[in-house]
Amino acid sequence: MTSVVKRFGLFLAPHRDDAARKEQAIAADELGYGAVWLGTGRNSVGDLALVEDLLASTERITVATAIVNVWVDEPETLAESYHRLAGRYGKRLLLGIGVGHPEAVTGYRSPYEKLVDYLDRLDAAGVPADARILAALGDRVLKLAAERTAGAHPYLVPVAHTRHARSVLGAGKLLAPEHKVVVDEDPVAARAIGRPYVQNPYLGLQNYVNNLRRHGYTEADVAGGGSDRLIDDLVLHGSAETVAKGLRSHVDAGADHVAVQVLGPSPEVEARHQRQLAEVLL
Repeated sequence: MTSVVKRFGLFLAPHRDDAARKEQAIAADELGYGAVWLGTGRNSVGDLALVEDLLASTERITVATAIVNVWVDEPETLAESYHRLAGRYGKRLLLGIGVGHPEAVTGYRSPYEKLVDYLDRLDAAGVPADARILAALGDRVLKLAAERTAGAHPYLVPVAHTRHARSVLGAGKLLAPEHKVVVDEDPVAARAIGRPYVQNPYLGLQNYVNNLRRHGYTEADVAGGGSDRLIDDLVLHGSAETVAKGLRSHVDAGADHVAVQVLGPSPEVEARHQRQLAEVLL
């Protein structure tokens, strides 16, 4: 299995530039986080150049792509990059793979079949199943993750989804949900920081909205910028201790690892809160 064995890691989103994310990855390694999940947005990452830089700049932390989009990067290119790095860094490299969402891809058809074909071609190119993980929300892809990869990396999910995903994946498969947090004890200020990262683009994307509806949220919850209930569930806020308690709820629900996305007004504030969380989580 992949080396992502520690309970908590950091999700480094592409709203920060690569230099800032590199600094955060180096700090995460020193602080003892188990992984950094490198958000890629809609960009091509098949050459794994930034992943290679982060691996070379750290000592022990796992670096995971989150995610390689199957509509953007060819599996053979990704496999070539994987083999280039795996010989040097071994299981510190994890390939997060997914189908993205239809609103961002022209010609988005049969995403499940596209994903199966992508995994078939990675198999043919010698990329082992335990070196990859799927971005999975619904049951069909969760089952595929259990059958063909190390496990699942669900994004923008409440604890209820984690509990359900564990029941679908079964035992022995890595379940590593992402969760956003704001370390701020003022709920109004915290929601003002967190809400834009939920609303844009995710409340305009049908796969995320449909998943939230499946797990107890109403049309009113997902309308506009999202209800306070929705935002509070998807973006934990409070003191570092309060946030840590909320993150541990995913572990209690069956997660092996939680990819914590710390949100703040600047990279410097995010880095400070990542350190504060490390003190109570790790």
